[in-house]
Amino acid sequence: MNKTDALIIGAGPTGLFTAHQLKLIGLDCEIVDNLDKIGGQCIELYPDKPIYDIPAVPECTGEELTNNLIEQLKPFDIRFHLKERVDEVKKEADNWLVKTNNGTTFLTPNVIIAGGVGSFEPRKFAPKECEKFENKSLFYSVKNKKVFYGKTVSIFGGGDSALDWAVELSKDCNVNLIHRRDEFRGAQSTVEKVYELVKAKKINLYTKYQMTKVIGSEKLESIEIKHDEGKTETLKSDYVLGFFGLIMQLGPIANWGLNIDKKTIEVDTEKFETNQKGIYAIGDICSYPGKLKLILSGFHEGALAARASFKLARPNEKYRFEFTTTSTNLLKRLGKKE
Repeated sequence: MNKTDALIIGAGPTGLFTAHQLKLIGLDCEIVDNLDKIGGQCIELYPDKPIYDIPAVPECTGEELTNNLIEQLKPFDIRFHLKERVDEVKKEADNWLVKTNNGTTFLTPNVIIAGGVGSFEPRKFAPKECEKFENKSLFYSVKNKKVFYGKTVSIFGGGDSALDWAVELSKDCNVNLIHRRDEFRGAQSTVEKVYELVKAKKINLYTKYQMTKVIGSEKLESIEIKHDEGKTETLKSDYVLGFFGLIMQLGPIANWGLNIDKKTIEVDTEKFETNQKGIYAIGDICSYPGKLKLILSGFHEGALAARASFKLARPNEKYRFEFTTTSTNLLKRLGKKE
């Protein structure tokens, strides 16, 4: 049995920063994540994709952001339980008894759900034969963009991910961009950049097309795409990338007695607490009036949830707010001299 002041479900940026905030105010915490690595969606879906909305950081990748957050946690001893999914949460006196699919158990007064959008699966290509090329030459996310350099890459999709990667990979690859509609859903500035690159013959654009066939035996050789009006094209392709969005699944969270609306968890905006005392939801998985799905918002939500956790973890102590620039207690916790 692991006893801790707070258990964080999710090791993405929001969960990592919340752990930092808990440790700063003197609380212990542990983190559970069903992925095999720290970083959540930042690492799983866009480790190389630029992020522009982190305060005081003009630009960083998902991997760089994750590494910086891990570096920020180095002064603290935080246990991670990776490749584990929380299956059961039930009340036991003033605590929550939490069990994972691996049989690990926790007893804690505070459970902070920072699970992004819950469990997620990419929407996949329709042709069944695509499966044999998955994670070899056909991908639904980019882990290492360097593998595509100098190759022909066919990218499907009309949202930000497809457009961003089309722009990025056009610097070093021959890029085909295929979308089933004429209009794109991405940021206008990116759409304009794509059309500039099409005009400069850096991107080959095919609109109102969908993939009907992948061709190749052991190795992908080409793909067949079909226009709405019936015309077909065969495109030589070394790699195929599909960005059709994610299928969101809350999984076991749906059975924990929380107020759930459209696969998000309703919270207050004082503590980011759910309808269950001591269970908080932060990041993309929570909802409230005016909610913005930004990493910045998740950091704010995690900071308030951490401070709300103090009352339940230390009922006989009074929480005293301290500025990190002046607090001698905080400096000691960080292992720094006054």
